[in-house]
Amino acid sequence: MESGENAIIMDDFIKTFNAGGAVMYPLLLASILTIALGIERLYFWNKIGRREKPIIRTVLDLYQNGSPLVIDRLEREQDLPIARIFMAAIGLKDPTPEEFRLAMESEAHAEIPILRRFIDIFDAIIGLAPLLGLLGTVTGLIASFSSLKIGQSVGAGSNNVVGGIAEALISTATGVIVAVMASLCANLFRALYQRQMSQIQESTGQLELIHRRNWQQ
Repeated sequence: MESGENAIIMDDFIKTFNAGGAVMYPLLLASILTIALGIERLYFWNKIGRREKPIIRTVLDLYQNGSPLVIDRLEREQDLPIARIFMAAIGLKDPTPEEFRLAMESEAHAEIPILRRFIDIFDAIIGLAPLLGLLGTVTGLIASFSSLKIGQSVGAGSNNVVGGIAEALISTATGVIVAVMASLCANLFRALYQRQMSQIQESTGQLELIHRRNWQQ
């Protein structure tokens, strides 16, 4: 019973997809790309959210107490951006406070492309998907009106007219849906990026303060 219902649903989907016209193929690709990149970014940010704060607290405590274990702790967490930023400064040999700060700033700038990864792709899909939908609208309307000829009765070309209008509406709706999906991803990951940059600024400031105090002693 369920297999029969699934077959009907799949058949309806294929008919709807085909009714949308040729632009449905790039829109399908854009939707798959949006979902795949969104899943990858969710995994990335979930990893940071679960592990980052405990690492920051541990490293700050170890460094404040002058423990040599801080290097080993950071080396085990090199898949986290904040660990790489800390390591760039703590790994230096007897750095001055200025060198310590510059090392963290340089590494933080190097981490920006990783933290912002795929946001530009989402933005491109946001702009491109509605345009593809609009293109489907235009081609659908062209197909609709071209099926009507001078002197032909309305009923004779009604099927072609309906099919062309369906193509126009389906492609437009699909383009908007894909753009909305990409917009949600872009806004979410941009907000997480901004929050992460604030966290980096706060934690590196705390580490720099500890280093300055140790340097003055």
